[in-house]
Amino acid sequence: MDLKTTLYSVDDQIATITLNRPHRGNAWTGRMHTEYRYLLDQADKDPEVRVILLTGAGERFCVGGDSQALDGHARKGGYDAGTPVDIVTPGSREFAPFAEDFAYQFALSKPVIAAINGAAAGVGLVMACYADIRFAVPSAKLTTAHGPLNLPAEYGLSWLLPRLIGGARAMELLMSSRKFLTEEAHQMGLIHRLVSPEDLIAETRAYAADLVQRVSPEALRQSKRQTYLDFHRDIGMSVREANDLLSAMVKQSDYREAIRAFLEKRPADWGRSD
Repeated sequence: MDLKTTLYSVDDQIATITLNRPHRGNAWTGRMHTEYRYLLDQADKDPEVRVILLTGAGERFCVGGDSQALDGHARKGGYDAGTPVDIVTPGSREFAPFAEDFAYQFALSKPVIAAINGAAAGVGLVMACYADIRFAVPSAKLTTAHGPLNLPAEYGLSWLLPRLIGGARAMELLMSSRKFLTEEAHQMGLIHRLVSPEDLIAETRAYAADLVQRVSPEALRQSKRQTYLDFHRDIGMSVREANDLLSAMVKQSDYREAIRAFLEKRPADWGRSD
């Protein structure tokens, strides 16, 4: 695909997706949505990629839907996503609800880390929330944004945000659509780490590199999969599957390598054959 609104690179097993419309605050368009899903699919299928990093070009992460697109909906008298009918749906097909917009990130086999380099509003906040881990610069403005625009909470955010920060806090942010800073988001637990702008990408990549080196690919995949599936099932199902996975994963070569590395006090060489 010819990338017009995003950038993509893979280095040291880390795929970086950059929203690349800095002149518009990386405002969301149908083209960006199409490219974003395509790149997530590419990264998820690439055996050389272990972690996916998401950020924005310039000084903002994503200010939400492009104002020209929003005006277009009003003039047309209806919503137009601006995406093709054959748009890619990344990730596993194991659990049907994860095929929906943005919920597909739950079905990816690799962790997504958002490096929030500036303001995130509306769909920008949605993208950040669907990431598995969130680093951000201090004093960046965040907002759900939908209320003053006579729109609903977008893309399942009314389901996801309460699970990230608790029902009472989520309700207040969703009902008010107020702006809040990343410092408050960090206090709520929505942001995992605050990092200076000059160090954001380096520190996020260092965290990703640590995952690549220290945690086995299968453990990363299953930890993410178990957590999001467990949002939808009972404790008994969770325990039973955990036991089944335990029996299966101790038979894998990466388990044998993990134990050897532990006993020999060295980093594991994931994926090496016995």
